[in-house]
Amino acid sequence: MTEYTPPKVWTWDAENGGNWAKTNRPIAGATFDAELPVGKHPLQLYSMGTPNGQKVTIMLEELLALGKTGAEYDAHLIRIGDGDQFSSGFVAINPNSKIPALMDRDTGIRVFESGSILLYLAEKFGAFLPKDLAHRTEVMNWVFWLQGSAPYLGGGFGHFYAYAPEKFEYPINRFTMEAKRQMDVLDRELAKNEYLGGDSYTIADMLTWPWYGNLVLGNAYDAGEFLNVESYTNLRRWAEQILARPAVQRGRIVNRTNGPLNEQLRERHDASDFDTKTQDKIENAGK
Repeated sequence: MTEYTPPKVWTWDAENGGNWAKTNRPIAGATFDAELPVGKHPLQLYSMGTPNGQKVTIMLEELLALGKTGAEYDAHLIRIGDGDQFSSGFVAINPNSKIPALMDRDTGIRVFESGSILLYLAEKFGAFLPKDLAHRTEVMNWVFWLQGSAPYLGGGFGHFYAYAPEKFEYPINRFTMEAKRQMDVLDRELAKNEYLGGDSYTIADMLTWPWYGNLVLGNAYDAGEFLNVESYTNLRRWAEQILARPAVQRGRIVNRTNGPLNEQLRERHDASDFDTKTQDKIENAGK
């Protein structure tokens, strides 16, 4: 491998970005003008079924399962591979041009960053966040842990192991070590507690499961064997327990564009869409 010597001043090579070369760029702001669609419900979600997107749709489906009817939502698909996140409409809600982004039509409040969205919804609807100071603080410890740790999993391990245009030993080893360390942190915590932060299911679990639950179940980056995920027994117990929840099974398929067709509900505008508008039904109807 030829050693890389950084130049004195970095310049952008737009073609050197692997799978995301067409969307990654060193500047912010909109690249084209387009209004976002608006549905009939109070909450308008603009997202894609990545781990970060799954966090919010799982939370919304859990709120609806509790009978919180005000949590009805429209989930509009933002195709990040096509650059939808750089429209003027999307940038007005999230100047960082990342999914997910939420507009609450009841309050006129925009919310971006998945952790902020789940905290906003938990406080608005009074659910999945303990009121007791000690328990709430422990849950928030794990919320912030996830928000700080997941970039090393996705942008670190996932990028260099699965998406980079070339595979290099040093970054794969570096981020594999960190991904396994993080799984060990979770495994040790879940040996002591049923859920992250205690004995109740909270936003900490909903934020963490799409990243580390999918990972430890072997459903991320085709890396289950490489990471020896079966050795993390407590983390796998937790991941399977959460996956068994009906609201999680619904939320994980919203705005999804890959995987089995019956697990792709590309847009969600009504609860009945789960029964009638998954991609397998749409494609079969067109035959």
